[in-house]
Amino acid sequence: MKLRIASALIAGLLVSAAPAAMAQSTPGGTVVGGIAVANPPAVVAASNAYKTAQSQRPVTYKAQIDQANTRKSQIEAQLKPLITKLEADSKAAAPNRAALQAQYEQIQQIQQAGQQEIEQILAPLNLSQQYVLEQIGDKLDDATQAAMTKKKVTVVLDSQSIIKADQVYNLNQDILAELNTQIPSAQLVPPVGWLPRAQREAQAQQAAAAGAAPAAAPAAAAPANNKKQPSGR
Repeated sequence: MKLRIASALIAGLLVSAAPAAMAQSTPGGTVVGGIAVANPPAVVAASNAYKTAQSQRPVTYKAQIDQANTRKSQIEAQLKPLITKLEADSKAAAPNRAALQAQYEQIQQIQQAGQQEIEQILAPLNLSQQYVLEQIGDKLDDATQAAMTKKKVTVVLDSQSIIKADQVYNLNQDILAELNTQIPSAQLVPPVGWLPRAQREAQAQQAAAAGAAPAAAPAAAAPANNKKQPSGR
């Protein structure tokens, strides 16, 4: 089994060189200065830090990959006779529908449990992937700004939302050069206890909400304490 590491980045790296001039005539017409297009995911995927991490990860996490491959083979060996029996029983002259359904559900349960187990084994690889992407992503804005400044660009549009644009507008290569300078390599293995930014922010919000909850309790009880007490005679 060839294990593939999940990635949020697109597979095709459409990174091309951008011409030096941003206001000149081209066969398609006059170019408007100050505007450029870029494909951030493709730039990140083409960065030296990302490509180096991709080549290092199978070596660093070889034990997990080997374990996942072994477990997958074991699950396939467990499923093979069950699938063979299901196929044979389904071809009977008068198949037992209830029995076939039970066999099918058993196979499904084994497959799902096996998939979850393999994903758990490979979880460190996924966490490493997210850690590397976050490190590079933290430098992407600065790299983009640096490229904009050098090219005298004031507006950068997402190339994936543009129907068509002349290559003179393409800022990918300029951003890539800045990104490679700012982060030539990324740390592959995250620190113990590290969580992706989305999870860290979610935990912070939960902690803030939990801290604010006790303060709201006295306010809710205040109206009951403000009731006018009956006067004695």
